[in-house]
Amino acid sequence: MTAASAAFSPEDYRYMQLALALGRRGQGRTWPNPAVGAVVVKDGVILGRGWTQPGGRPHAEPVALQRAGAAAKDATLYVTLEPCSHHGKSPPCADAIIAAGIARVVSAIEDPDARVAGQGHARLRDAGIAVDVGLCRDEAVRAHAGHFLRVREGRPYVTLKLAVSADGRIAAASRKPVQITGEAANARVHMLRAQNDAILIGIGTAMADDPLLTCRLPGMETRSPVRVVLDRALRLPGNSRLIHSARVTPLWLIAAETAEAAAATKLGAAGAHVFHLPAEDHTPGLDLRAVLHTLSEQGITRLLVEGGAKVASSFLKAGLVDEFWLFQGAKDIGSDGLAALDGQQLETAIASGSLADETEMFGDDRLTVYRRAVSV
Repeated sequence: MTAASAAFSPEDYRYMQLALALGRRGQGRTWPNPAVGAVVVKDGVILGRGWTQPGGRPHAEPVALQRAGAAAKDATLYVTLEPCSHHGKSPPCADAIIAAGIARVVSAIEDPDARVAGQGHARLRDAGIAVDVGLCRDEAVRAHAGHFLRVREGRPYVTLKLAVSADGRIAAASRKPVQITGEAANARVHMLRAQNDAILIGIGTAMADDPLLTCRLPGMETRSPVRVVLDRALRLPGNSRLIHSARVTPLWLIAAETAEAAAATKLGAAGAHVFHLPAEDHTPGLDLRAVLHTLSEQGITRLLVEGGAKVASSFLKAGLVDEFWLFQGAKDIGSDGLAALDGQQLETAIASGSLADETEMFGDDRLTVYRRAVSV
């Protein structure tokens, strides 16, 4: 049941908005599970709040119910995704809701996972609980887009981030470091990293910039995503910062099957995890759909692509960008600077299937977010 099954009140809307906000706290930390939020309310009093915990367990509902305690009897539970009904690594949330004596459940959307897919709602109704579905559905679709894509298409939700100068360049021709955006915009990028399960670049960027790809906001260092490098021939230097930090923050290298075994062994011994994909003789790169499928199999639901012009263009041309974050600084680099995309006009790429959904200023720097609709 996906359509709204009741007329929702302003109070219902307010509590579901709170549940959605709570769920966002877990983004980037709950994979392979979705980042769900839940709120227990009775007589206008919030008795318990919960969100999916790091690693995906415990789920949001039992956290909120535990905080509510015995007061949860005859209360209403607001939850951003259908409660699970199957036995996985933890008992079904539907059973915990029934045991707590909840009288009504307001659920934003049905879970497309075949192990749930309406069965959680059905179990609650069979237990005599009133179940209303569809409140803030569109917002829940966006919140759980990575989960939906992983279940239905075997790939994570992909966000591409680019920072360009006022004249649309990403770097000086000499590759000498150029500060395109200021501290406020850069801090927003680090928050974006924390909200994704993994961050991906190509080997060209890894070798030219020697990045760390971590979240460096004060107090949020532990929320760094898995670092992924597309490295077909395993050329990543052993003295790179990525390798030196591989035992602290996970580093995954995606290589072709033809990559030298000795290189894979050496990088693996340094702490990197190497994945091999079938080589394609007609292309110098890797099959991006196969890359995304591999990441999905590992549980990744939200992927941030921060690669250079070549990687960005490859994802755009393949139609694999769901969300495009474009930061634009106020200064020019010059006509001899590196273009934002490889063999593709930035304006053309932006116009292909996405709509400007959000704009924000960080001093003189502008962020425009383009999103395309997620099918459910």
